[in-house]
Amino acid sequence: MTGKQRAYLRGEANSMNPVLQIGKDGITQAVINQVDETISSKELIKIRVLDNSLYGTKEAAHELADALDAEVIQTIGSVIVLFRQDEEDSQYNLPS
Repeated sequence: MTGKQRAYLRGEANSMNPVLQIGKDGITQAVINQVDETISSKELIKIRVLDNSLYGTKEAAHELADALDAEVIQTIGSVIVLFRQDEEDSQYNLPS
C-alpha cells in the first residue's frame, strides 16, 4: 500500500468512531472473529484499546492485522485504524 493510499484512508477514518474495543481480556478468538465480521462489511474500521488492556496499541494492531490479513493504516494514542479491501465490491476507490 502506498503512502498516498494510506493518507486517503486516514482522511476517511478521521470522522469515524471506534466500533470495537479491546479490553482486559486482550485479543481472544472471539475478538478476532468480531473484528473479522466487522471489517468484512465495512472495510475500514477504528478500534480502541482500553487502558486496562494487556496489549499496547501497536502490538494489538499488528496482531490483528496478521490474524485477519488486513493493513494497519494508523495507530494514534489508543486508537487503531485497520483496512481490508473487498476485492469484489470495494467501498473505497484508492488513489494509485
